[in-house]
Amino acid sequence: MKRLEAVIFDWAGTMVDHGSLAPVRAVTALFGRHGIQLNDEEVRRDMGMFKKDHIRRILRQSRIAAEWNSETGRVPDEVAVEKLFEEFNPLQMEILEEYSQLIPGAAEMSETVRSKGLKVGSTTGYTRPMLDVLVVRAASAGYRPDAALCPDDAGGGRPLPWMCFKIALLFHLSCAAAAVKVGDTVSDVLEGLNAGMWTVGVAATGNELGLSAAELAALPADDQTRRSAAARKTLRHAGAHYVIDSVRDLLPVLESIELRLASGERP
Repeated sequence: MKRLEAVIFDWAGTMVDHGSLAPVRAVTALFGRHGIQLNDEEVRRDMGMFKKDHIRRILRQSRIAAEWNSETGRVPDEVAVEKLFEEFNPLQMEILEEYSQLIPGAAEMSETVRSKGLKVGSTTGYTRPMLDVLVVRAASAGYRPDAALCPDDAGGGRPLPWMCFKIALLFHLSCAAAAVKVGDTVSDVLEGLNAGMWTVGVAATGNELGLSAAELAALPADDQTRRSAAARKTLRHAGAHYVIDSVRDLLPVLESIELRLASGERP
């Protein structure tokens, strides 16, 4: 195997929803209903995971666990996780369409990837009904992945590699090293690494920077640089082989990986 065969993209913060705002809005509103005000860092810490797992992780944070106990008189347990997840789903569906716009360059990059003979896959932490909304909206704007999987399709979400493995099977890849996983969260990076794939972190449009395109553009240049550097550092520390600002910057990375594969390197 001397060439790439597929690129697997994340959705929110990578291909749609600049800043990955939809899940933040929904999770914040969800906990607010129960008298717990989350800050941005608390919500974004485990972003990209299957949403039930994300809720579970939030409840394990010491401050939030203490507040839940104070508000409900109970230690947060699986009953609480199930209750919150049930409430979360309609909240996220209400918010999702507002934040389903493609990130500039996403559709064009997917077609560039396909024009080079590579398959285009996608994974997410959203549920199937949520993903179905994004798939329809993205298709109308020119982005049509060959496969779009959620945790329900593979029996588990990130950082487990199972969605990537299932895509590898669907695409009949020669090996895991023939694929590149692209995403904006630490859990995306871990998903790709655990699958044995090349992994690319997306810094400026995603969760780690956490701003809409308009909010990012309004920042002074030095503030943009500082925040982008911090986002890049987090993704590199998670183990990403490459970090880019946006998917529109992906092509040189793919060319670099092709050269490394041709010389015998593996992820």
